[in-house]
Amino acid sequence: MPVRTSLALAVSAALVAGTALGLAPAAQAVETADSTGIRFVDIAGEGGTVLKANVLAPAGAAGARHPLIVLPTSWAMPQIEYLVQARKLADSGYVVVSYNSRGFWQSGGEIETAGPKDVADASKVIDWALANTAADPDRVGMGGVSYGAGISLLAAAHDPRVKAVAALSGWADLIESIYSGRTQHLQAAALLGGAGALTGRPGPELKQILSDFLSSNLAKEEDMIAWGRTRSPATYLDRINANGAAIMLGNAWGDTIFPPNQYASFYEKLTGPKRLEFRPGDHATAELTGLFGLPNDTWTNARRWFDRYLKGADNGIDREQPVQLKSRSTGGYEGYPDWKSVHANQRKFDLGGTQRVWANVDSGANGGVTLLTNALDQFLRTPPVVSVPLLPRSFAGVWQSERYDAPQRVRGTVKAHTTVASTKESGTLVAYLYDVGPLGVGKLVTNAPYTFHGKTPGQPFAVDLELFSTAYDVPAGHRLALVVDTVDPLYIEHNPTGAQLTFSSPAADPSYVSVPLRKE
Repeated sequence: MPVRTSLALAVSAALVAGTALGLAPAAQAVETADSTGIRFVDIAGEGGTVLKANVLAPAGAAGARHPLIVLPTSWAMPQIEYLVQARKLADSGYVVVSYNSRGFWQSGGEIETAGPKDVADASKVIDWALANTAADPDRVGMGGVSYGAGISLLAAAHDPRVKAVAALSGWADLIESIYSGRTQHLQAAALLGGAGALTGRPGPELKQILSDFLSSNLAKEEDMIAWGRTRSPATYLDRINANGAAIMLGNAWGDTIFPPNQYASFYEKLTGPKRLEFRPGDHATAELTGLFGLPNDTWTNARRWFDRYLKGADNGIDREQPVQLKSRSTGGYEGYPDWKSVHANQRKFDLGGTQRVWANVDSGANGGVTLLTNALDQFLRTPPVVSVPLLPRSFAGVWQSERYDAPQRVRGTVKAHTTVASTKESGTLVAYLYDVGPLGVGKLVTNAPYTFHGKTPGQPFAVDLELFSTAYDVPAGHRLALVVDTVDPLYIEHNPTGAQLTFSSPAADPSYVSVPLRKE
């Protein structure tokens, strides 16, 4: 396990740091400007910590007040991350301040992982902008990708001046994101930890949390969960609703760092103006092309969102169906009145019989590689594949539906219910849903892990598992297959040596998979 963790840390960090190093700007003096009109400034954050920032404003901004948009940078990214989009916003009438989050690059302090100091920094940046630019105090918005999205949502809970947010590829529940199913998302944590160490200054708290997390220190589990709750916008849902900011959430179906389920759950509980967009891709890949100035639906809609709720523009975005989904199969958009309507039509297939699998051996079914696999699916429509008939039944449980006469348009969250017995008190299983063609080739539709501790060996217990939400079309003539094994490179498993899992379907509590389908 330590070798695998170290390798994942090194590879992930190198990938992210290579990108970030290529973009890193030279150190800038306070209040300098370049020929394009961008100003590089130092802003005093919480406790006087220096935050490196840049400012773009509309031409002739002096003498008139303009709406303000604040963009905190993504994890490990330099302060010029949003420069292209900031220019577009400034050209359309916004004052835009983008700043390097504390602990990264040239900004001072240590990485707080969206802690209280990061939230306070956001308010300090707003204070500075209102005092030093032509920003309108009644029209303040925030936004960003990933880390910037999370900080923006947290700021909307703590600073009532924030009237609109565009939170892209972010999180609402940090623990549910990287510890869903009580399972450590290994590659996601390694990516964040490694990139933070190479581009910033992790504080002792973050180092300890990562160490406990990656070493599976269950004695510190409650501490880790409490740490994550403090950094989760969902914890402050009542404040966000009371402040009434207009919230736009955007994410990718295959986000392996912040999976879509937790965003959808958060969206349903918002009471103010809101919008939810899901597209194919992995973490931040849906927004990536827009950062380079290429056409990008996510950024286009984010600007429309700000225009409506900061400028009062009658652009129609508030009259569109608020839930917008883009299928991984067709590429077309579908609108829904709410998230519940997405998966209102359910179709089940049974997980009958009894199947036993040995743990600690990878059957060949897996969810791929963080950032790479789902990005390939986004651009090339090539999800991970397996030969379902050739999966070794000693190490994988396999159940298949009947062959469908018509296309099955999977939309929303697939749920699995089964009964498990283990020969050990702890264990991990990973469930995969595959689209299986006539030759037995299965294309991955979705997956999710599940870990248990403290169970009585040999005593059956019920398992209810939500797989990661998706939008995928199963062609006519194909089947769906649920595959369960115990090893996946995306996750840390907790299977003792020699463990065996038994899956059954008691008559009093039958096992099944419930698949949400689009209403035709």
